Amino acid sequence: MIKVKHVSKTYGKKHNEFVALDDISFEIPSGASVAIVGKSGSGKSTLMHVMSGLDRPETGEVVIGGQNILTMKQKAVDHFRATKMSFIFQSFFIQGNESCYDNVGLPLEIARIAPKKRKDMILSALRAVELEDKMKVRAGNLSGGQKQRLAIARAIVSEPKILFADEPTGNLDSATGEVIEDLLFDYCKTYKATLIIVTHDSDLAAKCDMAIHIRDGRIQSVRAAKKVAV
Repeated sequence: MIKVKHVSKTYGKKHNEFVALDDISFEIPSGASVAIVGKSGSGKSTLMHVMSGLDRPETGEVVIGGQNILTMKQKAVDHFRATKMSFIFQSFFIQGNESCYDNVGLPLEIARIAPKKRKDMILSALRAVELEDKMKVRAGNLSGGQKQRLAIARAIVSEPKILFADEPTGNLDSATGEVIEDLLFDYCKTYKATLIIVTHDSDLAAKCDMAIHIRDGRIQSVRAAKKVAV
């Protein structure tokens, strides 16, 4: 369960002050797929950053599994995020000069997973996104859709319980985008993980268990697009 309680976040000071989030509150059941929907500048990416501990609000709480991550010291937040969460971004953020294998293995290397176990986990993640045959290929040589699949493999290799995806299909054609969406939802279902997608795409939002609509830093509505599986 993720509980966001009365979160407010501002940037700048005095005349240049900008309210990015204004008294935001909602709850997300464990294992749900959730769309945070809004236009550019609505505050949806800031909300994702606050929920994941990448940014800190001035007020409010973000309670995950009973722990308020906003009261943790930064080192503890970093560890919590590294062990519980993963991220997928629109711009991929892969290492183009490295092989697909090394790209996926990076989080495990940082986490100091033993090499033997690391290899099995990397191959499993590449297999899940149908890139096992590209294991030794330089990531920069992949197509856009393959790069996003590689980014997903890297995100799921450590089997996180919370997966954040910021406009994960924004740079892809509709057919490739559907493949990426299916991969994300399949992971969520298989591992009973919570999937949080930041998007402006109403069709993608309709596929999620929940949809949180945000505008000018405020919640417009929190509604169930589908029944959340128990």
